[in-house]
Amino acid sequence: MTFPVRQHKELQRRLRRVLESLPGAEGYIVDMEFPYRPLPENEVWGADVACVSGTRYEAIEKWLEGSPELVIEVKSPSNTQAEMYDKAMTTLAGAGAAEFWIVDPETRTVLVHRKASGMRIFGADEAVPLLMFDARIALSELFAGL
Repeated sequence: MTFPVRQHKELQRRLRRVLESLPGAEGYIVDMEFPYRPLPENEVWGADVACVSGTRYEAIEKWLEGSPELVIEVKSPSNTQAEMYDKAMTTLAGAGAAEFWIVDPETRTVLVHRKASGMRIFGADEAVPLLMFDARIALSELFAGL
Protein backbone atom coordinates (compact mmCIF):
# COMPACT_ATOMS: atom_id res chain seq x y z
CA MET A 1 0.00 0.00 0.00
CA THR A 2 1.37 3.40 -0.94
CA PHE A 3 1.17 6.49 1.24
CA PRO A 4 -1.66 8.94 0.53
CA VAL A 5 -0.95 12.14 -1.39
CA ARG A 6 -1.08 15.58 0.23
CA GLN A 7 -4.66 16.30 -0.88
CA HIS A 8 -5.85 13.04 0.69
CA LYS A 9 -4.19 13.86 4.02
CA GLU A 10 -5.51 17.44 3.92
CA LEU A 11 -9.08 16.16 3.50
CA GLN A 12 -8.58 13.78 6.42
CA ARG A 13 -7.38 16.65 8.63
CA ARG A 14 -10.23 18.93 7.56
CA LEU A 15 -12.83 16.24 8.22
CA ARG A 16 -11.37 15.56 11.65
CA ARG A 17 -11.37 19.26 12.58
CA VAL A 18 -14.93 19.79 11.31
CA LEU A 19 -16.29 16.74 13.14
CA GLU A 20 -14.55 17.67 16.40
CA SER A 21 -16.04 21.17 16.26
CA LEU A 22 -19.68 20.06 15.85
CA PRO A 23 -22.14 20.51 18.71
CA GLY A 24 -22.53 17.13 20.40
CA ALA A 25 -19.09 15.87 19.38
CA GLU A 26 -17.68 16.23 22.88
CA GLY A 27 -18.86 12.70 23.74
CA TYR A 28 -17.02 11.19 20.77
CA ILE A 29 -13.48 10.41 19.70
CA VAL A 30 -12.63 11.53 16.16
CA ASP A 31 -9.42 10.18 14.71
CA MET A 32 -7.58 9.44 11.49
CA GLU A 33 -6.32 6.00 10.43
CA PHE A 34 -8.60 4.49 13.07
CA PRO A 35 -8.24 0.68 13.49
CA TYR A 36 -11.41 -1.40 13.68
CA ARG A 37 -12.55 -4.93 13.00
CA PRO A 38 -16.06 -4.68 11.51
CA LEU A 39 -16.92 -8.39 11.76
CA PRO A 40 -15.18 -11.23 13.61
CA GLU A 41 -14.15 -12.86 10.32
CA ASN A 42 -12.46 -9.67 9.07
CA GLU A 43 -8.90 -8.53 9.57
CA VAL A 44 -8.34 -5.18 11.24
CA TRP A 45 -9.16 -2.30 8.90
CA GLY A 46 -8.20 1.36 9.11
CA ALA A 47 -10.69 4.17 8.53
CA ASP A 48 -9.33 7.37 6.98
CA VAL A 49 -11.49 9.21 9.53
CA ALA A 50 -13.70 7.66 12.18
CA CYS A 51 -16.01 8.87 14.89
CA VAL A 52 -16.72 6.55 17.82
CA SER A 53 -18.50 7.17 21.10
CA GLY A 54 -16.29 7.79 24.10
CA THR A 55 -17.85 4.81 25.90
CA ARG A 56 -17.00 2.41 23.08
CA TYR A 57 -13.54 3.95 22.75
CA GLU A 58 -12.76 3.42 26.45
CA ALA A 59 -13.66 -0.30 26.11
CA ILE A 60 -11.04 -0.89 23.38
CA GLU A 61 -8.25 -3.27 24.34
CA LYS A 62 -6.34 -3.41 21.01
CA TRP A 63 -8.70 -2.06 18.37
CA LEU A 64 -12.43 -1.48 18.09
CA GLU A 65 -14.45 -4.68 17.73
CA GLY A 66 -17.29 -3.75 15.39
CA SER A 67 -17.42 -0.54 13.39
CA PRO A 68 -17.19 3.11 14.43
CA GLU A 69 -20.49 4.97 14.37
CA LEU A 70 -19.16 6.97 11.41
CA VAL A 71 -16.48 5.84 8.96
CA ILE A 72 -15.20 8.21 6.27
CA GLU A 73 -12.99 7.08 3.41
CA VAL A 74 -11.26 9.59 1.15
CA LYS A 75 -11.31 8.04 -2.31
CA SER A 76 -7.96 7.45 -3.97
CA PRO A 77 -7.43 6.86 -7.71
CA SER A 78 -6.55 3.23 -6.95
CA ASN A 79 -9.89 2.53 -5.22
CA THR A 80 -12.44 0.67 -7.33
CA GLN A 81 -16.17 1.18 -7.03
CA ALA A 82 -16.63 -2.48 -6.10
CA GLU A 83 -13.95 -2.26 -3.38
CA MET A 84 -15.52 0.84 -1.82
CA TYR A 85 -19.04 -0.65 -1.96
CA ASP A 86 -17.82 -3.85 -0.27
CA LYS A 87 -16.06 -1.84 2.43
CA ALA A 88 -19.20 0.24 3.02
CA MET A 89 -21.50 -2.79 3.28
CA THR A 90 -19.11 -4.72 5.54
CA THR A 91 -18.57 -1.70 7.78
CA LEU A 92 -22.31 -1.08 8.08
CA ALA A 93 -22.84 -4.75 8.96
CA GLY A 94 -20.53 -4.31 11.97
CA ALA A 95 -21.93 -3.48 15.38
CA GLY A 96 -22.11 0.24 16.07
CA ALA A 97 -22.01 1.55 12.50
CA ALA A 98 -24.57 4.13 11.39
CA GLU A 99 -22.93 5.88 8.41
CA PHE A 100 -20.17 5.28 5.87
CA TRP A 101 -19.01 8.18 3.69
CA ILE A 102 -16.89 8.12 0.55
CA VAL A 103 -15.36 11.55 -0.04
CA ASP A 104 -14.25 11.98 -3.65
CA PRO A 105 -11.86 14.92 -4.11
CA GLU A 106 -11.88 14.51 -7.91
CA THR A 107 -15.66 14.93 -8.31
CA ARG A 108 -16.06 16.97 -5.11
CA THR A 109 -18.86 14.73 -3.96
CA VAL A 110 -19.67 12.66 -0.89
CA LEU A 111 -21.48 9.35 -1.20
CA VAL A 112 -23.24 8.66 2.09
CA HIS A 113 -24.35 5.13 2.98
CA ARG A 114 -26.71 5.07 5.96
CA LYS A 115 -27.63 1.88 7.75
CA ALA A 116 -31.17 3.12 8.30
CA SER A 117 -31.97 4.82 4.99
CA GLY A 118 -29.73 3.70 2.12
CA MET A 119 -27.38 5.87 0.11
CA ARG A 120 -27.26 9.32 -1.45
CA ILE A 121 -24.66 11.40 -3.29
CA PHE A 122 -24.14 15.01 -2.17
CA GLY A 123 -22.60 17.53 -4.59
CA ALA A 124 -20.11 20.31 -3.94
CA ASP A 125 -22.82 22.95 -3.47
CA GLU A 126 -24.70 20.92 -0.84
CA ALA A 127 -24.33 20.25 2.87
CA VAL A 128 -24.21 16.69 4.16
CA PRO A 129 -26.49 16.08 7.13
CA LEU A 130 -24.75 14.23 9.93
CA LEU A 131 -27.62 12.64 11.80
CA MET A 132 -25.66 11.56 14.88
CA PHE A 133 -24.92 15.22 15.70
CA ASP A 134 -28.00 16.80 14.11
CA ALA A 135 -25.61 18.96 12.08
CA ARG A 136 -24.64 19.67 8.48
CA ILE A 137 -21.22 19.82 6.82
CA ALA A 138 -20.97 22.25 3.89
CA LEU A 139 -19.00 20.62 1.09
CA SER A 140 -18.05 23.97 -0.42
CA GLU A 141 -16.04 24.64 2.74
CA LEU A 142 -14.65 21.11 2.92
CA PHE A 143 -13.31 21.22 -0.63
CA ALA A 144 -12.30 24.93 -0.63
CA GLY A 145 -8.79 25.49 -1.95
CA LEU A 146 -8.13 21.88 -2.93
